Order: sequence, then structure tokens, then C-alpha cells
Amino acid sequence: QVQLVESGGGLVQPGGSLRLSCAASGRTFSRYAMGWFRRAPGKEREFVAAISWSVLNTIYADSVKGRFTISRDNAKNTVYLQMNSLKPEDTAVYYCAASRDPYSSYQENYKYWGQGTQVTVSS
Repeated sequence: QVQLVESGGGLVQPGGSLRLSCAASGRTFSRYAMGWFRRAPGKEREFVAAISWSVLNTIYADSVKGRFTISRDNAKNTVYLQMNSLKPEDTAVYYCAASRDPYSSYQENYKYWGQGTQVTVSS
């Protein structure tokens, strides 16, 4: 069992930055691949980024590639999403998720989910 709690969301101007954190409970955090997903108003939840348990592998949605960076600190049971050059279209509720499968962009592979944190990009 893994419990996930996101933090770090808020209101930011276009072009600004935010860092999201996701704290995980449990002693087996390092065995899980971790992902970030988001749901914009009126849209389906979509993949943002994922990182393998070993930290060696990451993947990103094309829409955030080059602007967002996913990382993790297994000693702190925490995964991060650094978001730079934010755009209004990045406005969404951001969720972190954990998977025992290899890291992937498929939501079906993720068993545990956090409650989400709101990110609003607006001037």
C-alpha cells in the first residue's frame, strides 16, 4: 500500500515556474515507478511525465518536453515535477501516481494515486 500526497501547486503568471512535490508513505517507495498526470477543466486526465524506480529513465509528454523535469529522491520518498516556462494551457489539477510496472505513460499501469494539486497559470 502506498499513499501519495501532492503539494506545491498555486497561481503563477505565464512564463513562471513551480515545483510540485509528491510525498509517499511506505517503505517500498523505491520499487515503484512514479508518474505525473494532469486534468485540465473539461478535459480527460492526461500523462505528463514518468520516472523509473532506478531514476535512470524518464519520459515526457510532447507538450511539456523541454519545460518540465521529473525527478525523485528515494531516500526522502518524494518525487518532484519542476515546471518552467509555464503556459495558460498548463492549468490543471496535477496528480502523482505509483506503479509496480516499468515506468510508462499509460494510466492503467498506475495503481496508487494522490488527491491532486491545482496549478493555475494566468496573468
